[in-house]
Amino acid sequence: MVKRVSFGHAPCPVARALDVIGDWWSLLIIRDAFDGVRRFSEFEASLGIAKGILASRLRNLTEHGILETAPASDRSAYREYLLTEKGRGLFLVIVALRQWGEDHLYRPGEPRSSLINTETNEPISRLELRTGDGLPLSWAGTRVKKVDAA
Repeated sequence: MVKRVSFGHAPCPVARALDVIGDWWSLLIIRDAFDGVRRFSEFEASLGIAKGILASRLRNLTEHGILETAPASDRSAYREYLLTEKGRGLFLVIVALRQWGEDHLYRPGEPRSSLINTETNEPISRLELRTGDGLPLSWAGTRVKKVDAA
């Protein structure tokens, strides 16, 4: 078995982020948390994931401050997993993945879930990167300034 390499100290923000949330189970857990899933058993049922894998991913997400545990809202003995502010900051990541999937992984007319604005019941607008003065910006208009570059 290949030993997992940690990118926790990499100079690249993408590598560091992937070190924490880079496997599909973690992203699907975060997606489900945005959809209101709170309890271990609910994550397990929603994802069809093995208990050991789920426990490991929930522990990792909690240790990294993306989720926190709290007493169950129904005052039962259960604990619930809630998104922290850090976890809620991943909302745009989940939306970006959703929109990429919508654009590239469905046949025309194929049914799929959609993200809607709760106030208007309309689909949300497309995410778009913009310059500081509001102009659209594509990947071709950007570059990464490396840490050791002047």
